[in-house]
Amino acid sequence: MDFGFDTLLIANRGEIACRIMRSAHKLGLKTVAVYSDADASTAHVELADVAVRLGPAPAAESYLRSDLVIEAALVTGAGAIHPGYGFLSENADFAQSCEDAGIAFVGPAPEQLRVFGDKHTARDAARRVGVPLVAGSGLLGSVDEALAAAAEIGYPVMLKAVGGGGGIGMQACHGPGDLHEAYERVLRLASANFSSAGVFLERFVSHARHVEVQIFGDGEGRTLSLGTRDCSLQRRNQKVVEEAPAPGLPDEIVEQMLTSSRALASSVRYRSAGTVEFVYDTERGEVSFLEMNTRLQVEHPVTEEVTGVDLVEWMLRLARGDKEMLAALPDSGPAITGHAVEARVYAEDPGRDYRPSAGLLTHVEFPAHTRIETWVDTGTEVGTFYDPLLAKVIVRGESRRTAFAGLAAALDDTHLYGVQTNLSQLRGICESDTVR
Repeated sequence: MDFGFDTLLIANRGEIACRIMRSAHKLGLKTVAVYSDADASTAHVELADVAVRLGPAPAAESYLRSDLVIEAALVTGAGAIHPGYGFLSENADFAQSCEDAGIAFVGPAPEQLRVFGDKHTARDAARRVGVPLVAGSGLLGSVDEALAAAAEIGYPVMLKAVGGGGGIGMQACHGPGDLHEAYERVLRLASANFSSAGVFLERFVSHARHVEVQIFGDGEGRTLSLGTRDCSLQRRNQKVVEEAPAPGLPDEIVEQMLTSSRALASSVRYRSAGTVEFVYDTERGEVSFLEMNTRLQVEHPVTEEVTGVDLVEWMLRLARGDKEMLAALPDSGPAITGHAVEARVYAEDPGRDYRPSAGLLTHVEFPAHTRIETWVDTGTEVGTFYDPLLAKVIVRGESRRTAFAGLAAALDDTHLYGVQTNLSQLRGICESDTVR
């Protein structure tokens, strides 16, 4: 469908809202920001052509109010909504409501969000097209079923909520006692945090790398892959440092990931940007499907740096009915050149169990000639209502070694005062012999 829009509403905040606006303005689009009371004077509001207040600071009363977001689009004449990541980005009902209102949802189709929004149905879709899967169970109806399934799979196992994400609704279990104790707790977490309260089991991979494939589908059955990323450096099951391409993987594993990712997306006629995530078992030398993220990833800049592609621009152009940027490329996507690495700067204290920090940023300094995705500057007030991500520092080098050396130099020239940050930890990562 060609919506032919000239005004875009960004249903998000922070660095991702600013980043989407940059590509929108490059395409000559008028931009509409939405904001909560806590964000009334932040960067994405200042950058937009028009800004609409949604409500009070809590996300449930502002950024998660899909009715208010759609109303803002209709009032401002926005013909499209880009959801960014988080908030409403993978909400199938929101995507459907957009399209029912005649507004382009810049992302996958609602039915694709439904298939991949549930880990169990996502596994079924992956199984049908031969994507490698780790040993696991079906949906579990009781703790006794879980214990029986675990005995068949073999311990350790991971108990997972079908709608989980961001490390929520997951529990490693090393024996029947662990599983018995975790079962009701994970069920409660699933009920409280996700639309589906179902749980299932997977074999727990003790020595794992988190690797993923960026894909882009035209909505008619053709899918391109844009290389791999490694996102193994995490805290609380959330990413801290990401790089592209994923280093040190056997060629046959990389090819298996790329081809199976394209097959999975093409099987549902996937539309727009997405990421197929895998676990690589370093002991077995096997890769297995983890999940599919039906949105723009936080770490998308490292893929952009090694492919020369503006993924947000692609998303916007496709939503307008333009597929020209895909026509001349093979299914394997553009050539990968060099190596890129991204570090997430958080307002948190790694020395105190990553306790979030809030306050006024009294001085902010980022290095020149470095790609920085951020929403903060000197004088920005950092609150506690939202994710503590302050900035992403992205560096490309001709090799992995030069990329990490460049990141180390960039982090040395990055200074944020007024709140506690993880900068010292990020600098230590760059100097780690294990990481290098």
